[in-house]
Order: sequence, then C-alpha cells, then structure tokens
Amino acid sequence: MIRRDFSERDIHMALDGELPAEERAAYDAWLDANPEMKARSTRFTADRAAMRAAFAGVLDEAVPVRLRNVVLGEAPAKASAPRSRWWLGAAAASLMLAGGFGGYLAGMDGIFQEDPAEDQLAEQAIAAHVIFAAEKRHAVEVPASDKDHLQTWLSNRVGLKLVAPDLTANGFQLIGGRLLPAGEGKAAMLLYEDDKGERISLFVTAESAENAKGTYASEQSGPQAVYWLDKGYGCAVVGSLPHGQLAVVAKSAYDQLLAGLAT
Repeated sequence: MIRRDFSERDIHMALDGELPAEERAAYDAWLDANPEMKARSTRFTADRAAMRAAFAGVLDEAVPVRLRNVVLGEAPAKASAPRSRWWLGAAAASLMLAGGFGGYLAGMDGIFQEDPAEDQLAEQAIAAHVIFAAEKRHAVEVPASDKDHLQTWLSNRVGLKLVAPDLTANGFQLIGGRLLPAGEGKAAMLLYEDDKGERISLFVTAESAENAKGTYASEQSGPQAVYWLDKGYGCAVVGSLPHGQLAVVAKSAYDQLLAGLAT
C-alpha cells in the first residue's frame, strides 16, 4: 500500500476520478482515520450531486452564438448586450466543482476577461450567494462560534487581514464563512442572517488592479451586489434587500473592513 500525506486536494481528485488507483487504498484508510476529512468528502459528494442535478441542462444547451464567436475570434470581444442568466449559472457551477464537469465551466472564465473587474467580482459574489444563502445545513465551512479561527483561516488563505464585520446594529448576525475560488485567486465569503431568516453575504478577495465602486444586479428579480475595489481588495455585499437598506449594511461592512485592515 502506498503511504503518503493526503489533503483536501486529494478529496477533490478522488471525486473527479483523478486519484491514482494505486493510492486508493491508502486514501480510504486516511479518510477512515480522519473523521473530519471523511465528513468533508461526504459533503463534497452531496454538493457535487446537487450541482450536477441543478445544472444538468446547462451542458446540454448549445453555446450561445455570441460567446462561440468570441472564442473563435469572429466577433468583437466587447459585446453591447447584457450578460445573460446562462453566465450566472455557469459561474455558480464553477464555484462548486473543481475538475471534471466543473472544470469545463471554470475553463470558460477566460471568455469574459475583457469585462470590467468590478463586474466579474459582483457576478462571482452573486453566484456564490445564490448557492450558499439557500443552504440550510452546509451554508458555511466554519461557524460563527469559531470566529477567531474563521478570521485567521480566511485571512491566511485570501492573503488579506480579514475582520468579520459586526452587523448586529443592522439586524444581522454572523452565521460563519467559507473559502471559495475567485478567478485565479481565492475569496472569503461571510454569511449573515436576520431574525426573519433573510440572508446577506460578504464576498472579499485580493484585488489590486482598479479602484471602483457601484451596484450590480444580474437580473431585476435576483439579488444585487454593492461592491468596491479599493486598497488592495475587492468587496461585495450581496442580498435581496431593498437597495437603500442593502447600501446601509454594505457601508457598515465596508467601514469595518477598512478599520480591520488598518489595525
């Protein structure tokens, strides 16, 4: 039996069928000896199945002509038409799946590199919110009860000093957070909930390309993002609150993030 140190990366390789056959027995033994990783593997398997079911129709759809032309160089890279819901679904799927089915979708990210960085940030944040705000049992990886570890872990992974904003004055309590892919980097997602069960999320990633701020919505009926690119990071607060209320919450989160970076 081959013996080596395994990690979360091997869980993804196993799910994608990329783990070498000769390492499978040692991998299974490692899972049995690490209940936390075994539980994570079980959760990833369930998430993968749910995402496959949710986006099964996407891969069966023909690639939109506009996007195909961009890839083939037969159309200007900058299209005037707004991006469709198809892209948001693909972005959401790519957040959840690494390799295999997810790799197909994630590999299309380069098609949109001509778009403003703030649009990409906002769309990634909205896609993550659509998936995880609806989750009841697996919305976060680290709960708010372990807030110190959550902040340290996400700060180290994203490469920014991250302080989870206290939004109790705005009626929202921190549920917890998780680590997500964001283009070629990583993003931290913090999830909050009010006493009515309404959820908002804070999506933070290292961004040094531009300074920008604004509001973005992929659809009139869907959640919207209030975002900034400033001081070396990108931040988007996402929710389905009335715009004025979301802007107030976002301003509070923004001020606290800046204060955290300064300490």
